[in-house]
Amino acid sequence: MLPRPPTHHKLLPEGLYISRWQEPGRAEADFGRFDAKKVVRNIYIMFSRSEIPIAQENQEIMDIVEPSTPLPSWFSEEDLATYGALYQKSGFQTALQVPYRSFLDRKSEHYNIPIPKVEVPALLIMAEMDYDFQFPGIEEYTRSGEAKKVVPSLDIIYIPEGTHFVQEQFPEHVNELILNFLTGHS
Repeated sequence: MLPRPPTHHKLLPEGLYISRWQEPGRAEADFGRFDAKKVVRNIYIMFSRSEIPIAQENQEIMDIVEPSTPLPSWFSEEDLATYGALYQKSGFQTALQVPYRSFLDRKSEHYNIPIPKVEVPALLIMAEMDYDFQFPGIEEYTRSGEAKKVVPSLDIIYIPEGTHFVQEQFPEHVNELILNFLTGHS
């Protein structure tokens, strides 16, 4: 639905987490320095900010977060323990493959798939404080109605204080929005 952002690492800032995580082995080495709980902790802290996570040239992504930085208020130590245990068991391969490594080869048949028109009602819940709005063109594309060219029956709802994990930050509100949308389109 969104315009295809550049996914080739040479088109993005070198220190951008997307660029780093697309490089096979780099995230694995970065994450491998810590237990899964610490990796999840750092990701939740980084992605709950309104700035795009970008590392310095001599820094890895996991080093962006200062060890003393607290978890977001809505993400508990119990949540962290649960997620950490799940990733300790499964690893991070799927999380790295989809979305970061799925379209690395621009010559692959998957990269050049035309964007289909979505003809069914759809709901997009956007967080106003999500760092995604910092990527060039994303906010304009979403707010201008351009997205409705691809998804004509798109309802967009903005949550003012929400961040990248808006569904976890405001679960009751997001559930209510989804249920209202489904009720209105049943």
